Amino acid sequence: IQEKRSAKTEWIDISLPGRRATPGKTHPISQITQEICSILERMGFSVAEGPEVETDYYNFEALNVPKYHPARDMQDTFFIEKDPDVLLRTHTSSVQVRVMEKEKPPIRTISPGRVFRNEAISARAHCIFHQVEGLLVDENVSFADLKGLLDEFLKYFFEREDLGVRFRPSYFPFTEPSAEVDIQCVMCSGQGCRVCG
Repeated sequence: IQEKRSAKTEWIDISLPGRRATPGKTHPISQITQEICSILERMGFSVAEGPEVETDYYNFEALNVPKYHPARDMQDTFFIEKDPDVLLRTHTSSVQVRVMEKEKPPIRTISPGRVFRNEAISARAHCIFHQVEGLLVDENVSFADLKGLLDEFLKYFFEREDLGVRFRPSYFPFTEPSAEVDIQCVMCSGQGCRVCG
């Protein structure tokens, strides 16, 4: 009886054109990550991904971060469980450890992904950010190779053959030697604009 009533009161015109589904868009962070991976894959790197919820071993111990290092502090790391320690990864280096356990050199891999750090010290800082780490293990590889690789990557990424790139010595606790990379403003080529100030 209910079906008969519904057939009389509910009417669908099947001759009407269907409604088109609106296609979604890829998030800007995903677009940039895909572009970075694409460029580095063309340069001979493979892409490796790993879990965002990580163990203490992969996040710290296997990377030679001692038990009482400040990075393990609750102010820096989001711990989910204690004994055994389970946490949200603070870097994608844990993926590199997993790659090194499975593969023998030469290794050329990148590890893109979200990482989590409890360091919201300013209004623009956030506890989640995205990172792409690279690992190259081979014979006769030097810091000069890293410099050349990053220089070429940046020129591809910003589509500027004349892009000025500068390496500055810098201190990072677990890498030596260490450097930071600066690029010339891609808007004004270093002349001074609202972007580069």
